[in-house]
Amino acid sequence: MFGYKCLCWESEYEFCLSEPEPFSLPAPLPEWPQGQGFATGRICLGDIEVSKVTEFERIWSCNLLHGKTKGLTFYKPVGIPDGFFCLGHFCQLNNQPLRGHVLVACDATFAKEKSGSISDSALKLPPLRKPLSYTLIWSTDTQHNGCGYFWLPNPPAGYKAMGFVVSDEPEEPKLEEVRCVREDLTESCETCELILVTDSEFSMDPFQVWNTRPCERGMSCTGVSVGTFYCSTYINPEDELNIACLKNHDCTLQAMPNLDQIHSLITHYGPTVFFHPDEVYLPSSVQWFFKNGALLYQEGNKKAVPINYRGSNLPCGGKNDGEFWIDLPIDDVARDNLKNGNLDSAELYVHAKPALGGTFTDIVMWVFFPFNGPATIKVGLVSIAMSKIGQHVGDWEHFTIRVNNFTGELWSMFFSQHSGGEWVDAFNLEFIEGNKPIVYSSKSGHASFPHAGTYLQGSSKLGIGVRNDAAQSNFIIDSSTRYQIIAAEYLGDGIIEEPCWLQYMRDWGPTIVYDSRSEIDKLIDLLPLFVRFSVENIFDLFPTELYGEEGPTGPKEKDNWVGDEIC
Repeated sequence: MFGYKCLCWESEYEFCLSEPEPFSLPAPLPEWPQGQGFATGRICLGDIEVSKVTEFERIWSCNLLHGKTKGLTFYKPVGIPDGFFCLGHFCQLNNQPLRGHVLVACDATFAKEKSGSISDSALKLPPLRKPLSYTLIWSTDTQHNGCGYFWLPNPPAGYKAMGFVVSDEPEEPKLEEVRCVREDLTESCETCELILVTDSEFSMDPFQVWNTRPCERGMSCTGVSVGTFYCSTYINPEDELNIACLKNHDCTLQAMPNLDQIHSLITHYGPTVFFHPDEVYLPSSVQWFFKNGALLYQEGNKKAVPINYRGSNLPCGGKNDGEFWIDLPIDDVARDNLKNGNLDSAELYVHAKPALGGTFTDIVMWVFFPFNGPATIKVGLVSIAMSKIGQHVGDWEHFTIRVNNFTGELWSMFFSQHSGGEWVDAFNLEFIEGNKPIVYSSKSGHASFPHAGTYLQGSSKLGIGVRNDAAQSNFIIDSSTRYQIIAAEYLGDGIIEEPCWLQYMRDWGPTIVYDSRSEIDKLIDLLPLFVRFSVENIFDLFPTELYGEEGPTGPKEKDNWVGDEIC
């Protein structure tokens, strides 16, 4: 199915494209513990049941980027299980392994009709119907061999199309090719990644291809990605798309892993975190931090209160109103001891939650650092260590493993990096001991990266910014063995006992205001005149934590606790 195939073009468009090879993780998947609907290959969304298909047949390949190595191939799913129907076609770039899936759907209402649980509306309208016809959205120049045609299914009234159909012939596809979905079983979707823009010399009509995702994403959201693409000759990001994603109506989230399965996932996929060999400010457990002198301050009260090892005397709930904050001990020796952390006590704090309507599980791993070190500024070939800028008490960092609930396969990882971060597909990760990814924690600032190296936060084009240095060392945490599950709300009450400190919604460090301008001015004075102006502008773009900030809040106050990651 995935053998070498060639698509030839005339004149300057002539080239050959071999299809990418399918991707697989370094080691086989284990046999997951039994229970619920996790890793069973099918997920019930209410009136429809879906399965994922990863086997494809190539329809059309193109390289419309004149001389660049990127090509794009469009596929139709094959090997669809009996009773299931295609919802749309799939595409991906050729410069990466074949890694993706589309969902296929079947009518799940027959069993419900027998049990009497089916709704009146469902009896009137079936969940899946053929399109009425197709609209040709775009096609390649017919003077070239191997033409591609892009068709939008026209759904019946009360239904939505889930994706496009691609053909290599000008005839309209058969109505049997796809199914449309009843509108109440869908949610709106949005474009999220532009993967193709045609060269204006190739076609009179500009053509764009995008990946899509549900508009609303997060722990409580019900939108389900189908895996199809969006294409158009014109797109306004604010316009509503004429395709949709699916909606999970099953509030039981039966495909989410149970507690035993969560432990098994962490044991199998738990990343090894490498800290820089020159790292001074290492992580610790929260309990070690409390036991070794962390203090609780309250506005208007000069006397600090020692925090007990469980954090049970911390104020719980409410909001971050600036009334309380945590700080290091006053004694210099004890203060320095806490700043340096304690790697032997450190563990990862796990929050398991639904993603993309319960078709994926996000295993969010939080790591606590008692102290965030000062930044190092890089200007060209020169690196200058700051004395205070960037440092603060109480640093919470995280990374997220996203697992496919159809199979239990690791799908991607999110690496948190200061005020942003990045999703990385599994094929771009480094692995150790089977299927355990590697996470590199940057020196002093503790941002997470998928590979070793020096990353600039600022202007990489000018070579000016804050250094994030990541490298392997003997300072490591194996999260597959050193972790504590602190929350998994979907499991229900009483399954996971949340630690007392997780309910503390205030600052984990005092508000700091640096005399950063004077320190930056000293740096600028050392630079050649021709770069001073650009450096001053770049500093205005640096994140606020470099100049001073309120102490960071804990995991439950972060947007991604209930929402999706930033990207």
